[in-house]
Amino acid sequence: MSGGPSSGTLDEPQVRAMFDRIAGVYDRMNSVMTAGMHHRWRERAADLSGLRPGDRALDVATGTGDLALALARRVGPEGRVVGSDFSQGMLELAREKAPELRWEWANALELPYADGEFDAATVGFGARNFADLDRGLAEMARVVRPGGRVVVLEITTPTRPPLSTFYAAWFDRVVPMIGRLVGDPDAYSYLPSSVKRFPGPHELAQRLAALGLEEVHYLLTAGGIIAIHVARKPGGE
Repeated sequence: MSGGPSSGTLDEPQVRAMFDRIAGVYDRMNSVMTAGMHHRWRERAADLSGLRPGDRALDVATGTGDLALALARRVGPEGRVVGSDFSQGMLELAREKAPELRWEWANALELPYADGEFDAATVGFGARNFADLDRGLAEMARVVRPGGRVVVLEITTPTRPPLSTFYAAWFDRVVPMIGRLVGDPDAYSYLPSSVKRFPGPHELAQRLAALGLEEVHYLLTAGGIIAIHVARKPGGE
């Protein structure tokens, strides 16, 4: 559920219920599906947020909180990190990992934070689950101060073989099979569908620019499977 209200395969309550169901296996599945590389990608996204000690950061669709934890290492004990999600099951696991951070229920399309409250807002592997992508990105931009950054870490679809061939086989066959093994085939059939429906890197960059964000750029890593977009809110220093 990525490009807009009509582009997803599940509606919002179904997506929320799905993440509540898979919360217990979410971290293990991430490690299996990415060979443990997802931690490195989150660290890279945290680096690109431009955060410094004492800053304030928001991680939207935080899941079990790994990206929020990476942000916390950048802002230090004098900073503030909030991890928000619409799945209570995910938030419970995040609280177990790091009870010292703020974990709050929030809908990404209606963030309960003031304009300019944060120095950066990030989302890691969650933007494709927004019921309305443009609205979710606009909300992230709204809560960032002028001069602050919006960072989007997401899976993308490689277009050149042999990686594109491997990618298609992995996501269309292996990932759903793993889902059946863990007892939730619907959730791990949704994942490949949500990735396919998500805008490619160039289109996502255009959408960020259309929101009025500046210095929009992205990098591809993992052979083109992972895209990290960075944009700056106008104004500030």
